[in-house]
Amino acid sequence: MKNILVCVTQQKTCERLIIKAVALRNEYKGNIYVIHVAKDGLHFLDNPKEGEALQYLFEIAKSIGADLSVLKSNNVIKCIADFAHEKEINCIVLGESPHDQADNVFYEKLKGMLGDDINIMIVP
Repeated sequence: MKNILVCVTQQKTCERLIIKAVALRNEYKGNIYVIHVAKDGLHFLDNPKEGEALQYLFEIAKSIGADLSVLKSNNVIKCIADFAHEKEINCIVLGESPHDQADNVFYEKLKGMLGDDINIMIVP
């Protein structure tokens, strides 16, 4: 049994990441966790579009039997890594960044904190 973590932003297009996790769950037979990490001090729910997108993703997560956790941290990568260790995650599903270079930095830092025990999958 392997647990899967899906990292989402406040965009409805992140639904594809949750769908990918469902396909993996069929293979891994584990649990799916969905998280969104917001920077401290950011009032993301004040923005109706972002709040609406998170509500949409919450409903998608609920429909597949997963919870969506919204966490606040100034260190997004450490927050994801801590959550992954706490929930005994084996695979993390991330969306592809529109900025290739920024994506590589995020991936490399996260991989550095997690080591080789956790697989990171980037979905285009």
